[in-house]
Amino acid sequence: MRLSGLQKEVLSLYRQCLRACRKKPEATRPHFQTFARTEFEKSLKLDKRDFGAIEFLLRKGRRQLEMYASPGVKDIRK
Repeated sequence: MRLSGLQKEVLSLYRQCLRACRKKPEATRPHFQTFARTEFEKSLKLDKRDFGAIEFLLRKGRRQLEMYASPGVKDIRK
């Protein structure tokens, strides 16, 4: 199946999130992985032609990744 540019960006962001999880302490990794998964699952029902919403969520996700990937963040709870 061929993916659009936005779909590739979303998958890339998800992979970046999972890679960032690997840099966290082993005891808290599942918290980060669960958080990442639930954030992406919230948008599963979004219309794939709603480009504005998708681009907004990508920007929001990149900001969150930058914040949570910093070495000072050891755990995440929601």
